[in-house]
Amino acid sequence: MKKNIVLSIILFIAGFSQAQSLKSPDGNFTMNFALLESGTPTYNLLYKGKTVLKTSKLGLELKNDKVSLLDNFIIANTATSQFNETWKPVWGEESSIRNHYNELAVTLTQKNTERQIVIRFRLFDDGLGFRYEFPQQKNLVYFVIKEEHTQFAMTGDHTAFWIPGDYDTQEYDYTKSKLSEIRGLMDKAITGNLSQTSFSPTGVQTSLMLKTDEGLYINLHEAALIDYACMHLNLDDKNMVFESWLTPDVNGDKGYMQAPCHSPWRTVIVSDDARDIVASKMIYNLNEPCKIEDTSWIKPTKYVGVWWEMITGKSSWAYTDELPSVQLGITDYSKVKPNGKHGANTANVKKYIDFAAKNGFDAVLVEGWNEGWEDWFGNSKDYVFDFVSPYPDFDLEGIRDYAKSKGIKMIMHHETSGSVRNYERHLDQAYEFMKENGYDAVKSGYVGPILPRGENHYSQWIVNHYQYAVEKAAEYKIMVNAHEAVRPTGIARTYPNLIGNESARGTEYQAFGGSKPNHVAILPFTRLLGGPMDYTPGIFEMDISKINPNNNSHVNSTLANQLALYVTLYSPLQMAADLPENYEKFADAFQFIKDVPADWETSRYLEAEPAEYLTVARKAKESGNWFLGSVGGENPRTSTLKFDFLEKGKTYIATIYSDAKDAHYKTNPQAYTITKVVVNNKSKLSQFVAAGGGYAISIVEADKNDIKGLKRL
Repeated sequence: MKKNIVLSIILFIAGFSQAQSLKSPDGNFTMNFALLESGTPTYNLLYKGKTVLKTSKLGLELKNDKVSLLDNFIIANTATSQFNETWKPVWGEESSIRNHYNELAVTLTQKNTERQIVIRFRLFDDGLGFRYEFPQQKNLVYFVIKEEHTQFAMTGDHTAFWIPGDYDTQEYDYTKSKLSEIRGLMDKAITGNLSQTSFSPTGVQTSLMLKTDEGLYINLHEAALIDYACMHLNLDDKNMVFESWLTPDVNGDKGYMQAPCHSPWRTVIVSDDARDIVASKMIYNLNEPCKIEDTSWIKPTKYVGVWWEMITGKSSWAYTDELPSVQLGITDYSKVKPNGKHGANTANVKKYIDFAAKNGFDAVLVEGWNEGWEDWFGNSKDYVFDFVSPYPDFDLEGIRDYAKSKGIKMIMHHETSGSVRNYERHLDQAYEFMKENGYDAVKSGYVGPILPRGENHYSQWIVNHYQYAVEKAAEYKIMVNAHEAVRPTGIARTYPNLIGNESARGTEYQAFGGSKPNHVAILPFTRLLGGPMDYTPGIFEMDISKINPNNNSHVNSTLANQLALYVTLYSPLQMAADLPENYEKFADAFQFIKDVPADWETSRYLEAEPAEYLTVARKAKESGNWFLGSVGGENPRTSTLKFDFLEKGKTYIATIYSDAKDAHYKTNPQAYTITKVVVNNKSKLSQFVAAGGGYAISIVEADKNDIKGLKRL
C-alpha cells in the first residue's frame, strides 16, 4: 500500500514539468505555472496561502488545425521582471495610480510543430493578469481561433453575481445564486432586449463577481480588449470550472490573427475585503499608457438633456407619425405634418440650455434632432441616418449660437441602429460637422441587430469598429460616450477621450418596467471595474405615469439613493437625467447634484458588500471638498462610518441628504431629510438606509463663524 502511495506521488510530480512560481510584490499572492505530462500549460493561484483557483488549463483551439495550441509544449525559456511606476490619469477616481507588479514570461515551444507562444503573467497586490502572445515566426503567421480554452477552476460552489452570457447585450438585471444554480435560473434571467443572442445555459458575462463561503471575493474579467473577440465564461457546473467562450463572427469564427500579436489580458482580482475589489485599478494598469499627446481638450462633464422625456414616452424621437418609411435625401419633411410631440424642437432645447446655464451644468444632450427616426429600428436598414441633416423644427445654427451665448456646450447624438458600415462611411463627415458647429462630445448608440447582417455586437470585427470610432474621434478632439457597445476593459487609460459607456442595464430600464433595487449595489463590483458608466442617474419622480399616463413603470429607488449614485457610480460624464420641472419641485435635494463634481483627487471606499451596500468618500480635484455616497440593497440597513479620511485639525460642515425613517423605494421613495452638522476627522456616523435607499453627504471646510448653531457629530 505504501509503495502504491509513493509511486502515485512520484507520478503526480512527474506529471508537472518544470514548475514556475511567481509572487506578488506584497507576498500575498502566489501563482504557479506548470506543464502537464501531455505538455498542456496550466496555472493555479493562491491568496494568503489559500487556493483561489485550482489547476486550470490554458491554450487555444485553431480552425482547420488538428494540432492547435493546446498541448505537446515544452518550456523553451522563462524570464522574470519587476515593475513599479505611478502614472496620472487624465480623469478618474484618483489623481495618481500606482502600477506595481512582478512578471513571469514563459516561452513555450510545441514539439511537433516548432511553433512558439508566450504566456505572460503579471501578479499585482490585488490580483493576476495574464495573456497569450504569438511572436513572429515562420510556423505561425495567419491563423483563425476556433475557441480559446482558458480555464478558471473554482474551489467550490461559490456565490455568483451574474448576468446571462450574450453576444449582443449586457442590459440584464443581475442574479445572485450559487454556481450550481445558474443552469436552473438562466431562463428567468434572460429578459427581453431589442438584440440578444445567448449561447449556453451556464454561460455568463464578465466582469463576474464571486464570493466564497470563507468570505473571499473574486472577480473575473479581461483587460485591453483590442482586435479580439469579447470573452464570456461557460461553466462546467459538475466540476465548477469556468472556461473562456469568445464571441463569434458571422461565420462562427472567433478571431482572425496575424503574428506578432497577442490576446487581451485575463484578470483575476481577489481580496478578503470587498472594498479592495471596487478600489482596484489593475485592469487600467494592464492597458497601455495614454496615446493622446495633448489631452487638454478632454474634460469631465456634467450635463442635462432631451432624453428622459423620450425614454418615458412623453415625447418622441420622430418628427412625424405620417411616414411608414423614410429615404434620406428623398423624403421631404416640409410636406408632412409634425406629430406635435417631437422632443428635439428648438423651443424645448432652449429650455434645457437655460436650465443648464442657471444651475451650473456644462452641456446639453439632444436626441432625435436628425432625420430618419420614423423607421430607425427593426428593418435591417443600412442607410438609416446621415448624422448631419436636422429635422425642420431643430434650428441647428440658432441652437448652437444660443448655447454658446449661455456658456453651454452641446453634446451630439449618433444613433447608428447597429448599421456599422453606414456609420463608418459617414464618420469623418459627421465628426467634421460636429467641430464646425461647436460639438466636442458625442453619445453614440448601437441599438438593434448589427449590420453587416449576422455579426454580433461583441465579435472581433465589431469590437474593432468601436475602437476605430474612438481613435478617429481623438483625431478630431472629440470625446465619446458609446452606448450598446462592448463593455469597457480599461482602454480609457490609453484613449481617455472614451469618457463613458453604457454597456449595462442603465436608468432607462426604470422606465421600461424597472430594475432590481440592489442593481446599483452590484455595478461597482462588476461593470465599473473596466471603466465608467453613463448610468444617467438623478431621477426624482419615481412614478412614471405622472410623466406619461400610458407608462406605469416605477423607478425602484429612493430619491436619496439617486443622489448617492453621483458618488458611488464613478463617471467623468454625469447626467442629471430627470425633467427640469422635477428638479424644481425638490430644489433643496437638487443642490447636491449641482454641487457634486465629476473628477476626483482621491477616493476612499468605506463599506462594501456586493448586492447589499457600498459607501465611498471622494475628494474633489479643484475645490478639495469631500463628497460621500452610500447605496443599499433590497433591505433597510444602518450604515456606520468614520470621518477619519478628513484632514486632522480641521473643521467641516457636512450636509447629509438621507432617507426619511418611513422611506421605501416602492411605497415612499421621495421621503428624505437634509441635515447640517459639524464634523472633523474623529467624527462617526450611524445612518439609516431604507430599502432601495441611500444617502449623500457634501463636506466643506468651515471656520468658527460658519458652524455657529450647528450640532457637532
